[in-house]
Amino acid sequence: MQLEYELGYHADLKEPLAVGPGPYGMRFVVEVLGGRFEGPRLRGEILTGGADWLLAGPDGFGRLDVRAQLVTHDGAALYLSYHGILEMNDKVQHALAEAGGTEYGDQYFRTAPRFETGDPRYAWVNHALFVAKGHLRPGRIVEYEVYRVT
Repeated sequence: MQLEYELGYHADLKEPLAVGPGPYGMRFVVEVLGGRFEGPRLRGEILTGGADWLLAGPDGFGRLDVRAQLVTHDGAALYLSYHGILEMNDKVQHALAEAGGTEYGDQYFRTAPRFETGDPRYAWVNHALFVAKGHLRPGRIVEYEVYRVT
């Protein structure tokens, strides 16, 4: 088994809405305002209307629950969803509070993206397994590198 680079993407995020502490931890909703993705086989834009329903646990980790809509450069619609883990260490907390950035190695930030489409040109995404690493960029931007498991 190997990993093959598939695409990179960044998304602009709205300031988190703190829902508050609940039975499973502190819930935040972080809306996606837009973004871009690009790779050897996929490129286009991330639309508004998606979000992360992040659950910050007492163990210092955030559990991501993200859904978003993408449109390729040639008009294909894709649905993106993923769960993941974000280590809420001091660097991440500072970046979130100040709309600052981190580097890929500053925290454990891993996801398992799943793409769906009805467009036959991109049907291969429906049958592939992906993993990604992420980090925060200044200005409330999240950035990922996505790899396909071969």
